[in-house]
Amino acid sequence: MRLKAERLETPPGGGGFAVPQLSLGLFLVNQDRHRITVGSDKRRHIPLKAGEGWILPAGATGICEYDEALSFLRLEIPERLLSDVGFERHADFAPVVGAFDPLLVQFIHQAVATADSTPSLYLETMQLALAAHLAQMLAPPKPGITGIGDRRLRRALDHIHDNLASHLSLDDLASEAAMSRFHFVRAFTRATGKSPLQYVIHERMKLAKLLLKTTRLPVASVAADTGYEDVSRFGRHFRRHTGVTPAAFRAR
Repeated sequence: MRLKAERLETPPGGGGFAVPQLSLGLFLVNQDRHRITVGSDKRRHIPLKAGEGWILPAGATGICEYDEALSFLRLEIPERLLSDVGFERHADFAPVVGAFDPLLVQFIHQAVATADSTPSLYLETMQLALAAHLAQMLAPPKPGITGIGDRRLRRALDHIHDNLASHLSLDDLASEAAMSRFHFVRAFTRATGKSPLQYVIHERMKLAKLLLKTTRLPVASVAADTGYEDVSRFGRHFRRHTGVTPAAFRAR
């Protein structure tokens, strides 16, 4: 199940709520007369500013009221994503109402901005990073993680190199390594110095440079052979990596 992220506009009022999954709300406007209760009927007056909000555990119920029209972002985090980062007791934390750290605010805006995007390695990595950040905030860290053998990472690396022109997902790579997605990202980054996404882009750019210098394939074909359906996206990545356009690189 995908992470659910949306922007909502509601009139003054509010009412009862029940959240089936861990949920976040980020206010986009100030609410000086915000009142909330979680798990009881006793409302508390907690003014919230734009950029502040709430984090509620799965199964939470309560009442939220406000006297002005409300504009806010809401995320629902699926249990699978939380389990992937080792956040097993994600229904046990105390509700959070108030200020958010800047990184969490950035993650929330990014999740809403990409809510309708096609699943990709980039999108999956960002959602995993959000879940890991929440786990760090809401639960104490677990003691030492056992090191992962190189052979499992090698299977993932071989899979990347054998499928550079194909769609690569974090699920597939973690499966090749026989790890959870979270543990795979950590082990891979520690071993290679790059995240899986950074590594895939780096290897695709290496292949692109080779094809541009040794073949007469059109740039669109080079893009397709290195896993890019969108030629303009390929061009942006190539220029960011090399400092020049594909055509300028070939002409050198």
